[in-house]
Amino acid sequence: MNANDTDPVDIEPTAVTKWDPGLTERVMGILRPLIKGYHRAEVRGLEDFPKGGALVVGNHSGGLFAMDVPVFATGFYEKFGFDRPVYTLSHDIIFAGPTGDFFRKTGFIPANHENADEALRSGGVVVVFPGGDYDVYRPTRSESKIDFGGRTGYVRAAINAGVPIVPSVSIGGQEAQLFLSRGEGMAKALRLDKLLRVKILPISFGFPFGLSAVLPVNVPLPTKIVTQVLPPIDVVGLFGEEPDVDEVDAHVRQVMQQALDELAKQRRLPVLG
Repeated sequence: MNANDTDPVDIEPTAVTKWDPGLTERVMGILRPLIKGYHRAEVRGLEDFPKGGALVVGNHSGGLFAMDVPVFATGFYEKFGFDRPVYTLSHDIIFAGPTGDFFRKTGFIPANHENADEALRSGGVVVVFPGGDYDVYRPTRSESKIDFGGRTGYVRAAINAGVPIVPSVSIGGQEAQLFLSRGEGMAKALRLDKLLRVKILPISFGFPFGLSAVLPVNVPLPTKIVTQVLPPIDVVGLFGEEPDVDEVDAHVRQVMQQALDELAKQRRLPVLG
């Protein structure tokens, strides 16, 4: 064997490299009638979206059928095409079972700092919902409130990767059914926090089953969803080389709250928009 000959080395693909632009484009084509027709969705503010890696920080709405990612992704790909991936930091549970590979190929990646850093440094757009399940099941009466439940890890992710934070706010998703309570007390009483590491047992009222504690699953109402993408925040430029995470988080939430308040003022009727 020639001394210069080497055996091929199999490089293990990462979560980020599994994105399939062709499949994503087909999926967006299927989802578009639902997004644009059933939910009459609008995505505003993309004309100011930065080039390169960017961390999109959003409020999360809609419970089990949260439409935040499909609405944003449909608008983003429609404007910029499929050369630049949209990744979504997601709970490990969605990768379990036979649909896990589908989610990986369409841009969903396990939520950890390593994946976020790789995706951002590769020039991808990474969507994160710091409030997670705490936010997505907030009562409908609080639909216009930004509350991440004290989670600030997203700030460190942006700082580490050297990318801007792009705040994004949505309204309408929390009207897909009437969310009554996160059910934190019930979850604790049933010891779900000990048995399943679940801290909430959401209670809602919807169609066609009426009252639901996650089950039975109600059909989302055709609520109009509006997403406003805000100007990017240059963390280092605004807060210095060693920014205070809590200070950055407070600023991001303040900017988002002001924008969400404005969307709420424009909304005339529940569901109809």
